[in-house]
Amino acid sequence: MKKTYNVDETSNNMRLDRWIRNNIGNLPQGFIEKNLRNGKIKLNNKKIKSSHKIKKNDQIDLFNFDFKESIKQKKTKFQPSKDVIKANEELIIDDNEDFIVLNKKAGISVQGGTKSKKNLVDIFAKSKIFQNTKPFSVHRLDKDTSGVFIMAKHHKSAQLFTSLFRLRKVHKTYLGICHGELSSNSGEWKNDLVRYEKDKKIIEKSRTIYKVLDKNSICTLVEMKPITGRKHQLRKQLYAAGNPIYGDQKYNLRNNQKGINKNLMLHSYQIKFMINDKKYTYTALLPDYFKKFLKIKRLRFPNS
Repeated sequence: MKKTYNVDETSNNMRLDRWIRNNIGNLPQGFIEKNLRNGKIKLNNKKIKSSHKIKKNDQIDLFNFDFKESIKQKKTKFQPSKDVIKANEELIIDDNEDFIVLNKKAGISVQGGTKSKKNLVDIFAKSKIFQNTKPFSVHRLDKDTSGVFIMAKHHKSAQLFTSLFRLRKVHKTYLGICHGELSSNSGEWKNDLVRYEKDKKIIEKSRTIYKVLDKNSICTLVEMKPITGRKHQLRKQLYAAGNPIYGDQKYNLRNNQKGINKNLMLHSYQIKFMINDKKYTYTALLPDYFKKFLKIKRLRFPNS
């Protein structure tokens, strides 16, 4: 059995493995690599690497492959209770025919994986809001980070958001409380961030514009606007500056471990984008623990 797909303009210059996840299913990377090697996935009738950038009008062929069955074998879905579904529905900021926006709580993953079961995709898949469709996760937000998060309601909307993020036409603002005083009250961080993929070292360029909103001798409230979207970008950049975020269990300094706050003090505060010449701006209120920590540290957020 053969299935053929043609790449449209919204996916132009996208990695092949990312296109597969967006259009076929959230498959494990190793599973994708295996089927590319076996020739069950071909681009323009040729074997190709997962990192290859596809182009508009490229042809992607899938041979004798049951994606749905493969997903079932790899992933056990989280089964949310009615109370869990209702609690997350109450966090919705906007609900329209194309997408929802919510103020995500800290401690919940965006989608399921090997390390996390409770996740937004499985929760909203059982919600009446997605009764005749399914939720699409269109961007990342760490499990322990709270704030603005978008889920598309259908395939076309998901592809549009993927394109907007790839073209850097979605502008996000984060708030963080970090240890110590930053060396400058405003500026831009430019870092080469390191990550590992199957023991392979990968170095990625990262950029973030920042501004200090308030500070004292022991901590700083900082506004951050990432230009690039690397994994754990803001957490890594503040750690590299010698000012790790309070509550960060991964990127921290040993002398800052005593009495560390259990919550990660990083909040996705605002997101802006434009669709069909219409501007959208969504703001997520600070969680109570964040506001309480500001008070304890005697920091003032101008909009609170």
